[in-house]
Amino acid sequence: MEVLNASDVKSNFGEVLLKTQQGPIGINKNGKPAAVMVSASEYAEIEILRGKFFQQEIDQGMADIAAGRVAGGAQVIQKLRQKVLDAKL
Repeated sequence: MEVLNASDVKSNFGEVLLKTQQGPIGINKNGKPAAVMVSASEYAEIEILRGKFFQQEIDQGMADIAAGRVAGGAQVIQKLRQKVLDAKL
């Protein structure tokens, strides 16, 4: 991935915009990573993948509930408290 300084991106925005059609462009501000610029089509693909990932997580959670692999809030708090107490020892 090509990485540019924010000031270079600002002064050459049109050129950088065209470069995003070939791949992501990293943008540094004060020498540190600040952003990544991607094409609209690549962003759309990322959003589709994100949606699929969230749906898989929801499906797994529903399967866990159906199989009884869940704990109630009180049980979770009790386990956390025990971990804290054990850590103090």
